[in-house]
Amino acid sequence: MLDFIDDLGHGIYAIDTGFQRPRFDAAYLMVEDGRAAFIDTGTNHAVPRLLAALNALGLHADAVDWVIPTHVHLDHAGGVGLLMEALPHARALVHPRGLRHLVNPTALWLSALGVYGEEEMQRSYGKLVPVPAERAEASHDEQFIHLAGRPLRLIDTPGHARHHHAIWDERSRSWFTGDTFGLSYRAFDVDGRAWILPTSTPVQFEPDALKATVARLLAAEPLAMQVTHYGRIGGSVDEVRRLAAEMLAQVDEMVALARSLREAPARHELLKAALLDGYLARLRAHGHAAGAGAAEWLALDAELNAQGLEVWLDRDA
Repeated sequence: MLDFIDDLGHGIYAIDTGFQRPRFDAAYLMVEDGRAAFIDTGTNHAVPRLLAALNALGLHADAVDWVIPTHVHLDHAGGVGLLMEALPHARALVHPRGLRHLVNPTALWLSALGVYGEEEMQRSYGKLVPVPAERAEASHDEQFIHLAGRPLRLIDTPGHARHHHAIWDERSRSWFTGDTFGLSYRAFDVDGRAWILPTSTPVQFEPDALKATVARLLAAEPLAMQVTHYGRIGGSVDEVRRLAAEMLAQVDEMVALARSLREAPARHELLKAALLDGYLARLRAHGHAAGAGAAEWLALDAELNAQGLEVWLDRDA
């Protein structure tokens, strides 16, 4: 097996897309009876890895039936159009609020450009390729599709973004959660226990909607969550619930912090610094040393979460 592929069992493989740093951004490949589906794709730069994963598993490009981004943020869906060019029989299944942005990615590009800037957009994402409208369709809440007879259930999961859905796989009793179940980096595992933090990346963070989404995910009593950043977490219903409680407690703390700094001068810098301090404190409580390397790893999340909280804070006002 290639070193950027993790076999998670049940015909599910996590593919390290190579975005930003190792084991940071995953695309998932599900294989059932010789047919395949991708859930999230990473960026354009990930496409060679995705195709190499198919080849490593002895599958041809025409074996892929579905490409399903959890939402249209570019670290999840930036490579959908380019990947679809290589998959002659695949259809893209996209949240109805995100579909038009993959068929015509101009607005998507401009929105991300405002967050990251031109240089970073070119370096990290490359030119976005439109998905042909005739090969794309909108999902709907409580939709079921099948991969070689294997049922997959899609539900609407707002909170991180309004164009977000999650995918339930009964075989593995796991959700593919995109960003609605937060971020959990394997570098911060301690004695096999995962650590988690929420993501409020701009521009549609909604804490109440996120809490309702997490409650809905937990209602299925999942054994695991397949998060894009990064990999399979959980292992039991109780462990998934522990992770959910940890994440939602942080959501409440982040919201309270943002409100306390609503009128503060240099609000963004204060918010970013306080978020990072909070993450490092929780990481130490988890049993991790949380030194300079951890601070460097989490600096981007603190920056993006601060931006997202400020957008929400101004909208809330």
